Amino acid sequence: MTDSSQQVQRLLADIEQQLQRLELWSFEPPNAKALASAEPFCIDTLSLNEWLQWIMLPRMKQLLDKGLPLPGNCNIYGIAEESFKESRQDYSQLLSLIKSLDETLTLHH
Repeated sequence: MTDSSQQVQRLLADIEQQLQRLELWSFEPPNAKALASAEPFCIDTLSLNEWLQWIMLPRMKQLLDKGLPLPGNCNIYGIAEESFKESRQDYSQLLSLIKSLDETLTLHH
């Protein structure tokens, strides 16, 4: 595994931990229709934390496990910043991790 792949793997684990710490982690998956949305980030059917948990994290882990190329330009940070801006909870650490993931994936390509 390359250094950037290891870095992505660490960031994914840290994002998962932050989602759990912020109590944004769900033990019940969304229904199949919600997961099948064709919209970017499933914006029409899922909250961003649901998309992170049920779509992005598993897909990225699968790519890493299979040694497949990682996406080169995710730009998750922009939508994350927008999604969490109205919250009273402190999402700064989660946003920082998402920004680091975006930067690592962009530099990876």
